[in-house]
Amino acid sequence: MTLTDAQISIVKSTVPVLKQHGEAITTIFYRDLITENPSLKNVFSLTSQSNGAQPRALANAVLSYASYIDNLPALSQAVARIAHKHVSLQVEPAQYAIVGQYLIQAIGQVLGDAATPEIVDAWTAAYGVLADVFIGTERAINEENEKKDHWRGWRKFRIARKVEESSSISSFYLKPVDGDAKLPKYLPGQYVSVRVLVPQLGYLQSRQYSLSEAPREGGMEEYRISVKREEGEAGHGVPGLVSNLLHGKQEGEEVEVSHPQGEFFVDPADASKEGVPVALISVGVGATPMMAILKSLVQGDVKRRPVSWIHASRSSSEQPFGQEVRRIVKENPEQVSAHVFLKTVAGTDQAGVHYDFADTRMDLTKLDGERDLHLADKRTEYYICGPETFMVGTRKVLVGLGVDRSKVHLELFATGDVADE
Repeated sequence: MTLTDAQISIVKSTVPVLKQHGEAITTIFYRDLITENPSLKNVFSLTSQSNGAQPRALANAVLSYASYIDNLPALSQAVARIAHKHVSLQVEPAQYAIVGQYLIQAIGQVLGDAATPEIVDAWTAAYGVLADVFIGTERAINEENEKKDHWRGWRKFRIARKVEESSSISSFYLKPVDGDAKLPKYLPGQYVSVRVLVPQLGYLQSRQYSLSEAPREGGMEEYRISVKREEGEAGHGVPGLVSNLLHGKQEGEEVEVSHPQGEFFVDPADASKEGVPVALISVGVGATPMMAILKSLVQGDVKRRPVSWIHASRSSSEQPFGQEVRRIVKENPEQVSAHVFLKTVAGTDQAGVHYDFADTRMDLTKLDGERDLHLADKRTEYYICGPETFMVGTRKVLVGLGVDRSKVHLELFATGDVADE
């Protein structure tokens, strides 16, 4: 399917309208779609619907699509991110037609008489092109997964072990119930979707959790995710729905898991990256994908890249993997350095052991630019994980320090991309 020049022009002309009414359109879209197709309650996040995050994210994605309708390669990174999430959530090609129907319907409802037949036809065609892009991208991801012994759909896993990493974060070691001891290898930084039944709602909910252990050659017998018990945000009424359910589960209980996915990763086997420094920058539970990346870069014969671990926590009791990171630094002093910021320091915390910077949030300007951030080496890659405002702000700081924006990678589970403030 292709768009005519006239259709492209019409879609681009709607950009100002989408800026003004985009969130209203996507709010109506989700409301009608889920109300009239209740089985989709098992797919969409209740929390993201309740707090408005999902409609806002989709509105931004639709706006980006309209803005770049004549230059779709500019959206390739966002398309890859969304496609990986769709594969993780088992989105099927047939569902795109349903989504398109309700999206066009919502545009018509919000714009009213302004939604002329020409605008509706142009957007119907534009959505068809976008759906084809996603269907093709997701088919390619699934085909690539199949080469890694990919399983289709949701697979039952048993919680083999549950380990407390901090006062609010626990690691769950997951083994497949079917007894297959060879799990597909993933790339450090990737995630799985975990699905559980929410008893009080009567339907399923899934969330994405980074794999926090380095993959091993020769196959894996279990996956590790590390989950923070989320207190939730005031106002949406369902704080930490899935994370609290997981924390309430005991060893031996079961959850459903999808195949590892994600475009936020480091490939430790990439020989072209030999000697290229890596800065792993995280806050709180954002350390989870960084842990997998860090461990993958120091295991076996891979030790080719200098690594800076830069982390901030509210306190040492809430800091995940602190002891594990200190062990790795001690075993690899020439390759790895660690820099920890603590907002609140306890009497038992030791400077230089439990923290490097006290009573402060993360401030990259406090670090040695050349030694700690490797700013002199323009090849250095920066991986950032934490709240969205933290990631955007940190990227802005790095760019201000002379880092090429393309060298900064953010771990985003949301739809689309985020712009610098």
